[in-house]
Amino acid sequence: MKRLVLGAVLVTMSFGAAAAQSSPSRPIIMVVPFAAGGPTDTVARIVAQGMGPALGQSVLIENTAGAAGTIGVGRVARATPDGYTIVLGHWSTFVVNAAVYRLPYDVVNDFEPISLIADNSLLIVSRKDVPAQNLDELITWVKANQNTITEGTSGAGSAAHIGGLYFQKLTGTNFQFVPYRGAGPVMQDLLAGLIDFTIDQSANSLPQVRSRQIKAYAVTAKTRIASAPDIPTVDEAGLPDFHMSVWFGLWAPKGTPTDIVARLTAAVQRALADPAVQQRMAELGVDLPPRDQQTPDALRAYHNAELTKWIPLIKAANVRVE
Repeated sequence: MKRLVLGAVLVTMSFGAAAAQSSPSRPIIMVVPFAAGGPTDTVARIVAQGMGPALGQSVLIENTAGAAGTIGVGRVARATPDGYTIVLGHWSTFVVNAAVYRLPYDVVNDFEPISLIADNSLLIVSRKDVPAQNLDELITWVKANQNTITEGTSGAGSAAHIGGLYFQKLTGTNFQFVPYRGAGPVMQDLLAGLIDFTIDQSANSLPQVRSRQIKAYAVTAKTRIASAPDIPTVDEAGLPDFHMSVWFGLWAPKGTPTDIVARLTAAVQRALADPAVQQRMAELGVDLPPRDQQTPDALRAYHNAELTKWIPLIKAANVRVE
């Protein structure tokens, strides 16, 4: 009898037990590999709050910042694969870092994909007094003045930096990269006219675009973003295939049982279907993937495609993180 009681207790305690329960028995930790208050943290908190009701437990945010996200992602790579520790990462942590760091984990083989979460397309923006009125004119202006043109970035390996390298490759231009410690200081100097342009997350640039303090030329997506339908895509503006975004995904440690991954995926899908969540994401300038893309297989395929696209470019440019 004691053995039966002990067995029942153990099954009840474990979300990852063989006879999995209908819901976890304690809160789930969602690791955010950056400090609180940034765009990744904001997206994570919106999604975590939406997942809670579907799981019957709170999803708690744990900010584990440092080394461009590698500390937090590494924590989840080493976590017990029982569904209680997951990580919200993005293009930089699961693609760029694989090229610029010697990681103690494998961004593909040490994780189980759960779901694509959101897509934060980039905007090509400039100081307001740049003479170019559209993207073609901007490219022409850069070519004519490329010895003096400056692009602000958040440092080596940042989205603005990799985007600038890609821009150079597709347009045959050259210009100087000016690294900053974050997107905030980049925007401050762009507003002050101290740098010429940047390639920035739409969520960060849209307020200044809307107030006409900077110019926007195109969004680096195949379709216009819902929060700024008046800004053309790069294909429409004359730079086809310059598609790039800081996309977000959710992963669990390798070996997490498939039924637990499925339950977490269902919780994400329920969260992203909530009109309140959709509204909050729209306010950030973030687009949500279609429901059929909110799956482990879709995240795995998209992640692999992004690695194939970006790793060669980053390595060819010899990007180094100090």
